Amino acid sequence: MLKRAMSKNNRSSRRRAACTALAVTAALTGAAVTAAPSAAALAWKCKTSTKSIDQANYDGPWADNWDFKVKICAARSGGTVYSKASISWDGPVGGVDDTSIFDGAYFRLVLKKQQSGTDPVKRSKNGGGIEAKLENSDGNGNYNGGYSTGTISYKLGAGKGYSDGTLYLDWSDDGHGYQRHDFAASPVR
Repeated sequence: MLKRAMSKNNRSSRRRAACTALAVTAALTGAAVTAAPSAAALAWKCKTSTKSIDQANYDGPWADNWDFKVKICAARSGGTVYSKASISWDGPVGGVDDTSIFDGAYFRLVLKKQQSGTDPVKRSKNGGGIEAKLENSDGNGNYNGGYSTGTISYKLGAGKGYSDGTLYLDWSDDGHGYQRHDFAASPVR
């Protein structure tokens, strides 16, 4: 009986010690790490710009311009600046789901620190997956669609930051490789 009581006391002591250790660890971790706000909760400031881009691998009689609209946004929470972009387009009518329009395409989102002289890039992200969306038409061959980047962030402290974006398109068989198309930067945050 005495042995059973001592064993029971040891188990409860071990449980208390384990709980205390977990509580101390949680308190220390919580003090060192702060939770990031959700992207929806941030106060985003955005700039939208448009650009009409000629389809470089087509020179026939039909309309071939792709009209792009890019909205680049920045937000701040404490010393951290956040950035995201959304891209929409109205492409020409063509064959349904033509996967030979591009050899490659991506959107590069860049977060920069504002300072005198050249503003250094602090974080960037190349958004893949846009090529497949660009080459995906509806059942009538209309190439209209959209794409959103994820959110990137960088801790700038008291410094001001903003983001800009560039669409890189490599038209199939035009011999020019990736062509760069810059869009307006977000407001400074």
